[in-house]
Amino acid sequence: MADKLALIVTSGSREQLQMAAMMASVGAVSGTEVTVFLSMNAMTYFIHGREREEAPNAGEMGALLAEKKAPHFMELFQQAADLGGAKIHPCSMAVDVLGVRAEDLNPMLEPPLGLTKFMSDFQDATVLTF
Repeated sequence: MADKLALIVTSGSREQLQMAAMMASVGAVSGTEVTVFLSMNAMTYFIHGREREEAPNAGEMGALLAEKKAPHFMELFQQAADLGGAKIHPCSMAVDVLGVRAEDLNPMLEPPLGLTKFMSDFQDATVLTF
């Protein structure tokens, strides 16, 4: 497994959020340095009070995940942060566009990060987008 894993999560679909959360949790608990960068439609689920909202299904797998009661993606992101030390950053631009304050964000999140800083800090990482 890679030493550093950087996940860029922009989709608000159940399938993309679920896969990103699984990658973050498995990578983090396996000893990989994991950083998650949240932006665009993915950001809304990390606003306080919206964590348990159901993400729309993009296809059949999303419906099956719900039917089979797969762990919610927020639980997996929380495990990645708590058990594996994953760092989960909101995109500073998305925070500005949404008009939310730091206290409005889920407590598992690290301080907002700009895309330029993220890109420069993770040049040597395996970068995956969801």
